[in-house]
This record gives sequence, C-alpha cells and structure tokens, in this order.
Amino acid sequence: MTAKRTLTGSVATLAIAAALPAAAIAEEITIATVNNGDMIIMQELSSQWEEQTGNTINWVVLEENVLRQRVTTDIATGGGQYDILTIGSYEAPIWGAQGWLEPLDSIEGYDYDDLIPAVKAGLSHDGTLYALPFYAESSFTMYRTDLFEEAGLEMPDQPTYAQIEEFAAALTDKENEQYGICLRGKPGWGENMAFFSTLVNTNGGRWFDENWVPQLDQPEWADALDYYLNLMTNYGPPGATANGYNENQALFQTGKCAMWIDATSAAGRVFDPEQSDVADRIDFTAAPVADVDKGNAWFWSWSLAVPTSTQKADVAKDFLSWATSADYVNMVGEAKGWVAVPPGTRVSTYENQNYIDAAPFAETVLSSIQAADPSDATADPVPYTGIQYVAIPEFQGIGTTVGQNISAALAGNMTAEEALAASQQSTVEEMEDAGYN
Repeated sequence: MTAKRTLTGSVATLAIAAALPAAAIAEEITIATVNNGDMIIMQELSSQWEEQTGNTINWVVLEENVLRQRVTTDIATGGGQYDILTIGSYEAPIWGAQGWLEPLDSIEGYDYDDLIPAVKAGLSHDGTLYALPFYAESSFTMYRTDLFEEAGLEMPDQPTYAQIEEFAAALTDKENEQYGICLRGKPGWGENMAFFSTLVNTNGGRWFDENWVPQLDQPEWADALDYYLNLMTNYGPPGATANGYNENQALFQTGKCAMWIDATSAAGRVFDPEQSDVADRIDFTAAPVADVDKGNAWFWSWSLAVPTSTQKADVAKDFLSWATSADYVNMVGEAKGWVAVPPGTRVSTYENQNYIDAAPFAETVLSSIQAADPSDATADPVPYTGIQYVAIPEFQGIGTTVGQNISAALAGNMTAEEALAASQQSTVEEMEDAGYN
C-alpha cells in the first residue's frame, strides 16, 4: 500500500466517522396522544421539529378512554411501547411518585418561569415536575345568544343549576334537532364523571369522608343523579351515552345545543368561524352552582411526560421542550390563527396582544383556571385532593366503574337507586382491597 493510498483511506475513514454522530442521534420516537383538536394541530406542526432535528415521530392517536387504558397498562408493566405519553394532572403526580416518569424540571433553556404556577403545581410531586403542560382548562358554560334573545332569556354571570334547567326546558325543540343542554354521557372517569363529580361537589357531596369511607349512598349523590337524568332525558340529545367531549363539541359547533357545560379549552374551536357554524352567536359564563359555591368547575391539564421505560429520553425531552414552549404557541397562532393556540399554560400567552384581540374568552379562562382549587372542592372535609377526580391510584378503576353505572342509568338500563347502590358497593370493595378501610 502506497503512502498516498493510505492517506486517502484515512481521510475517507475520518469523513465517514464525522458523519456518523449526526446519523446516530437521529431517532424515531413513539408518542401516544389523544384525538383532541389541539393535539391534532401538534401533529401537523411537528414536521417542523422533525426537519430541525432529523428525528421522526410515530404517532399513536387514540380516543380518550382508550388512551388512558393503553398508557396505564404500558407504564405499569414497564412495557416501553411509548417514548412520550399524553397524560393529565391526575396521573403526573401519582406516576411521578411511583418512579414511572422522568423528572422534567432541569431541561436546559426551558422557560419554567413562564408556566402558570397552579398548572405547574398540578403536574408536580414533592416539588418535582413530572409532565410539561400542553394546555390547561377549567370548565364553564357556553350558550347560544341568538336562542336566548329569541326566547327573552338572560344568562346571568353566575347561573344556578335550577336556572339551567329552566333555560333548557324553554330552548328545547326536538323536532328541529335543537336541544336545550348537551353534557357528557359517555362512561369514563375522565368523561361523564368529570362533569358529574363537579355536580356532586356543588350539591354538597363528596367521594369519601375523612376516614376514606365511600359516600356514594348519601342524599347529595342521589340529588345530583336525579337532576342529571331528568335534564339529559328531557332536554338532551338522543344517544347521549355515546357523547363525550369531542362528540358534544361537534353538536355545539353545528348548532344542536343551546347550552354546553364543559372544558374552557373548547372555546378556541367553538369561537373559530372556520370550525363552528355558530361562532358569531355564542357567549360564555361561569359553571353553574347548586347548594355549594365551590367544586363546580374543574381543573385539568393535558400534558406530555416521558416514561422511565424509554431508551430515548433525551430526544423525547427535546420534543417536549419544543411542543410546550412559548415559541410553539406563537407558531400555532401564526399558522392556525390566534384563537387556536393552546390555552392555559403560559403567562406570556395572556400577555400576547394578538391572542387577547382574537380570544374574547381569554381572561375568563385564565381566571377560571386560577380559581379552581383541587385542595378545597367540597363542602365537608375530605382526605384527598382533586375536583373532578380523587388523586389516588385506585380512582382510575373506581371512577370508570361508577361512570359505567351512571351511563347505564342514563340509558335506562338501571334505575338511579340501582346505579348508586352498585357504585357504593364496588367502591367499598375496591377501597377495602386497597387497604384503606
């Protein structure tokens, strides 16, 4: 071998070696997420992150109940199918405490100070952040201003559930597919039980007493269920047991609902004329109250987390940093319109004049999120935190079972009494098995 050939070979080897690191760090990550509108936009825009980094994404997009089932099974068994999970303020602190999630409070260059403090606290355990918020929400009442004006009705700033029933009765016209009220009926701890738990709270009820004794056989639960069944049966759309967040949003956007009590995060889509037939005929007000003026509006944050089972934590954290940043919010505003930006997570969003001008609901949404207090949501003392859920691992199973019973009552397959009796019994058994009593 001549000296020249040896040198040429060495240069070629160095060139290949220099190219290897860039190729070696390009990874494909798998993200499990929910089929909500904000997440669909994230998928569309994520090609920009892929182009910037050379990494690629395998999306697993699931309906809300299915997502929860899949990611819970995967993380509890250490399956490692996903590199990023879409979870909420219920799972993040519990799973973080169990060592199932990567800590996320030391990503270099990430603007933690811009996160809304209540949202950051809701995703933390013992001061460690275990998920980064993609959007956050409370709940409120959306309604059709044209229908209210035609009927001579006026929505108050703080409606009561008695008033909601009166309005629903006056505005229901089933022959023309106009329904006075749309509420979640699809079973699931994060679907029908999200709304129904707030209804129990404001009727003076609670899931457990101070000694973890289930309270589902108490009069406040019966009052809440009687009201819910009457309202939905007489003034709600048919087939309501199939309607969750997405289905009710579609009904409201197409003019089928005079009122819809649900997540504040829906505001961006129902106020968007490109997505909503009634964008110019709607307004919003607070979530209704009954006997107790707290616990009537929930707190939630859809967020992104990295399971400790992943082998690609650094790449996953880089995507989280990109997708939950202020720059991403601005990117959505410029690409999809400012009314479509992910709400409720960053202070800078509510200081952005473009968003303030486009989103008349911005201040109400922010104040609702800040007012929702998971540590004080019930009339009587409780040993748990959470407004529309109970922040213990067992609640995922308990809430799902109770949600199925409530949905069965709505479908007419059980009486209200049977639904609550079955719910009380199953909850007692679950808590005894878990060692609470």
